[in-house]
Amino acid sequence: MMSHFEIAVRLLLATLLGGLIGFERESRGRAAGFRTHILVCVASALIMLTSIYIFEMYKGAAAVDPSRIAAQVVTGIGFLGAGTILRSGATVKGLTTAASLWAVAGIGLAIGCGFYFASFLTTLLVFVTLFIFSRMETALSLKGPKREGGENDR
Repeated sequence: MMSHFEIAVRLLLATLLGGLIGFERESRGRAAGFRTHILVCVASALIMLTSIYIFEMYKGAAAVDPSRIAAQVVTGIGFLGAGTILRSGATVKGLTTAASLWAVAGIGLAIGCGFYFASFLTTLLVFVTLFIFSRMETALSLKGPKREGGENDR
C-alpha cells in the first residue's frame, strides 16, 4: 500500500502542475482558469490513486482492472471541456482551453500512478505550447483575428 506521504506528494504535485497550466489560461481571461485546471488535475490524480487503491485491496480476491475507473476521466473531461467551447458565427472559441483541460486530466492521471517524468515533461510541453507558441503565432501572423474555422483562443 502507498504511504500517506506518497499520496500527499502526488496530490500536491497535481496541484502545482495543474496550476501552472491554469495560470496561463487565467492570464488570458479564459473561463476555465487557474482554479479549474488545479481541480481537474487534482481530481484526476485522486481518481487514479483510488483506482490503484481498489486494485491493491481486491487483488487476488476479485477481477479488478485499475485502468477502468481512470479511463472514465477521459470521457468525463470531454464533457467538461465541451462547456468551454463557444461558437459565434464562423468563429469558434475555447478549443485551446478545452484541450488544456484534457491535458491536465492526463497529467493528473500520470501523477496519480507515479509516472512523474511524463507528468513534468507534458506540463512543460503544454505550457510552452500555450505560452510561447501563442506569442509566436501572433508574431508570425499565423492566426488572424477572425479567421473562419479558427478557434481564436489565445
